[in-house]
Amino acid sequence: MRLLRAALDKLYDACAWAAALMMVGTLIMVILGMVDRYVSMNFRGTDMYAGYFMAAAGFLALAHTLKKNEHIRVTLILNAVPAGAKKTMELWSLIAAVLLAGLFAYYSVRLAYQSWDFHDISTGNDATPLWIPQIAMAVGTLVLLLAFVDEFVLELTGRRQSASAEEALHNE
Repeated sequence: MRLLRAALDKLYDACAWAAALMMVGTLIMVILGMVDRYVSMNFRGTDMYAGYFMAAAGFLALAHTLKKNEHIRVTLILNAVPAGAKKTMELWSLIAAVLLAGLFAYYSVRLAYQSWDFHDISTGNDATPLWIPQIAMAVGTLVLLLAFVDEFVLELTGRRQSASAEEALHNE
């Protein structure tokens, strides 16, 4: 069990590092676009690639953000109910999250596959095959689904670490 926990944590961290690299990619594309305006080096599609990198960063960071308790949570009701009801509400919300993340992952993978199958390309001047940037979305949603299943199992077994009310007050 400890080995599985370590592997999952490494997966979430790897996705966070990949998201950080995508943010660096966004920065590089923006800088190249700015340089191109002044020097005319003909860097094609830098605005499109910046968007691809930014979307990839957002999707790849989802699971890590969830596991670090950084997603926005509405705890007003949870803090006002007894412990038994709180656990029931947490389980219900995690079941809903697993189902929604499952749908999100399914349709993200399906979209990337269909883009590959139909040879769909960007309408911008970069003409990038769209399945390439969509892979990051598919991977990010699959890892998010895994993270929600992980949270559900931890909640069922009583090992889930959730943010306290005091912690939520200190976030900026």
